[in-house]
Amino acid sequence: MNNETLLIQRLAYIHNIPVKRGYVDLPEHWRYSSARAYAGKDALLPIVLLH
Repeated sequence: MNNETLLIQRLAYIHNIPVKRGYVDLPEHWRYSSARAYAGKDALLPIVLLH
């Protein structure tokens, strides 16, 4: 497994924590998550997207 794959997996894990806890239905619905930026929505802070 390379570093990029590991990073993407870790980012997905972090983004999905509010969903697993039942706080929101989708990661991008969590106001404080960078998942909003990855979904093309406005984020509270500027995010450098990792692709």
